[in-house]
Amino acid sequence: MSVTQQQDFFVQLHLTERCNLRCRHCYQSGTRNQELSLAEIRHVAVEVSEMLDTWTDAYDVPFSPSFNITGGEPFLRQDIFEILQEVGDRGFELYLLTNGILIDKTKAQRLAELGLKGVQVSIEGPERIHEEIRGGGSFSSSLKGVRHLLDTGLTVTLNVTLSDINADYFMDMVRLSSSLGVQKLGFSRLVPSGRGSGLLNNMLNKDKVSALYRSIGSLNPKGLQVITGDPVASQMSDDDKDDSGSFPTGGCAAGISGLTILPDGTVTPCRRLPISIGNVRKDALREIWATSPVLESLRNKHSYKGKCGNCHRWAFCRGCRAIAYAYSQSKGENDFLDEDPQCFIDE
Repeated sequence: MSVTQQQDFFVQLHLTERCNLRCRHCYQSGTRNQELSLAEIRHVAVEVSEMLDTWTDAYDVPFSPSFNITGGEPFLRQDIFEILQEVGDRGFELYLLTNGILIDKTKAQRLAELGLKGVQVSIEGPERIHEEIRGGGSFSSSLKGVRHLLDTGLTVTLNVTLSDINADYFMDMVRLSSSLGVQKLGFSRLVPSGRGSGLLNNMLNKDKVSALYRSIGSLNPKGLQVITGDPVASQMSDDDKDDSGSFPTGGCAAGISGLTILPDGTVTPCRRLPISIGNVRKDALREIWATSPVLESLRNKHSYKGKCGNCHRWAFCRGCRAIAYAYSQSKGENDFLDEDPQCFIDE
């Protein structure tokens, strides 16, 4: 008997751009806007649920749906727990992305009672490095929140945004994660957009990315899972078989396995790719997914430029579209289909 594998589908929901920090590498603008209300968020959750049910009925493909709830800082929304309850009641797995500073014992316990699958807390390195990026006093405050989360039994991921400011301290993060007892350590690359555009010259060069990723790939820390959503990390695979198909099977999620909804309802292909493809206040998500020219181009290998378009691993990588777009803007262009400038594979 064959078993159909479940397909991931996630919505990254930004509740607010308000934040209690001003991180140097933040890809958001921090501008205030009219945030989606609890009722509007409820409508979005119902719409996504119905969309996935329709797809399952039509194509006999079961989905594993999730919401990644974030901000800005999501705990600046006074109705954060009502939002989590509403989305969770629709059958979605819940993940929360936060800087951890506003999490006390009571809030951590409420998150655990809501059945969250995981909480990601951003930590950029040892204290001096973290506070160089995120501000004075933020390190100990974030770790206090992490400990409250762990005390409830929640799964916690520390996440690092890699640049030449902190890349040399990644092994310190492994030790910190192990000493805290968190279950996962994640990493991604700096996207030089929003406030982070000022760190364009702090992007790692491709040789440094290659060396760092190989070093990370050799790790096997006891009790700690090192993870990443970076598609370029797939290039570290020892599997050299040609995978030149034109149908995406993994890699960059933009246009493939999820959508991002910003605080004012704007829909984008990815949380770090600021290209509007609609707004949930006036557009149906099902229509956006099916008819957006931007999403269609992201799914079409022949649309890609440079070595990303020629890569035999395109189907399970495609580079990071957000980094490609931000880097192209630094050259006076606006091409989200350009090659990933940090890819270290020579085609």
